[in-house]
Amino acid sequence: RFVPAPVQERLSCMAKDNSIYVVANIGDKKPCNSSDPSCPSDGRYQYNTDVVFDPEGKLVARYHKYNLFRGETQFNYPKEPEAIVFETPFGKFGIFTCFDILFHEPAVVLVSDLQVDTVLFPTAWMNVLPFLTAVEFHSAWAMGMGVNLLSANTHNINMSMTGDGLFTPEGPAAYHYDSGTEEGRLLMAELSAHPRLSPTYPPTVNWSSYATSIKKFPGENETFSGAVRRDIFTFSELRHEAGNYTVCQGDLCCHLVYQMSNKSKDEVYVLGAFDGLHGSLIKYHWQICTLLKCKSTDLNTCGQPVETAQTKFEMISLSGTFGTNYVFPEVLYSGVQLALGEFEVLRDGRLKSKHGTSKPLVTATLFGRLYEKDPPHPLRTSP
Repeated sequence: RFVPAPVQERLSCMAKDNSIYVVANIGDKKPCNSSDPSCPSDGRYQYNTDVVFDPEGKLVARYHKYNLFRGETQFNYPKEPEAIVFETPFGKFGIFTCFDILFHEPAVVLVSDLQVDTVLFPTAWMNVLPFLTAVEFHSAWAMGMGVNLLSANTHNINMSMTGDGLFTPEGPAAYHYDSGTEEGRLLMAELSAHPRLSPTYPPTVNWSSYATSIKKFPGENETFSGAVRRDIFTFSELRHEAGNYTVCQGDLCCHLVYQMSNKSKDEVYVLGAFDGLHGSLIKYHWQICTLLKCKSTDLNTCGQPVETAQTKFEMISLSGTFGTNYVFPEVLYSGVQLALGEFEVLRDGRLKSKHGTSKPLVTATLFGRLYEKDPPHPLRTSP
């Protein structure tokens, strides 16, 4: 069907010879007409591309990445977003790449409109604490969207890229995070082919129900501003080992009820709220409620990257007055470990611990996306 493509031939044979599906991320060059004003000087568009071969070696899906990260200057933007799906004996699959996961097209379209069961996700994800470490955010996205997410990340510790996982609506089935060595790992797990039909499928959540039903807690109004990278959060220090706190910014109010079990004297935790645009060139709207550990006892360090902690919690209940149904729950333990099965999301929008934390806590976060408030893309050319 196509011009000679040695790489794709090898992938096709790999799939056929082993009777498996094979997914790979490659470059894809397409000729364009000189009458097209956006056609590159060499007469070819080049796209960041995913290909999928079935057990017979046939090319069953090809996707051109729609949301390019700022450093991908070698690639061109497709003129239209693609919503690529394919059927298998074990469910309906969709596919997109890396930065795509943060945007409505194609990520939300595949899940909400096309009702895929599983998303394939080749990525080169740079880990950014406290909210965007690969296993942390990708697990949260699978839970928030209610689908399986099969995430294969580039492993390059010099570029802070690590973290792969097989994530489900109930939480991680298997994941690997290693920022110290170049060792990879083969991940295997048995997943539900049709998670929406599973008896353990999480119920629909009203993410603002609980938070909008309560009034601001009295006596906890002291707040300060702190930066998480370029985003200016409103923080409130948790001064006691137990309490109720409220922090607001913009249209978002975040509520926390907590009890620590062994607070370390040299550790400070804060409740934070952010409601606004994130990003330097390509901007998109976040609403974030977070309980996080500061880097030191100096409040000016709150929001800086932290990987380790000593303090455990007996109880946590975090909620917010979110203006979106697209909210992703994250809990990160010391050493960049996920809290497997120790938290639940209630129907009224509370992220709640079940029996306390088994390991010291770094962050507990509700990460919301208001896609309708995203400004126009500054780089993508019009058809």
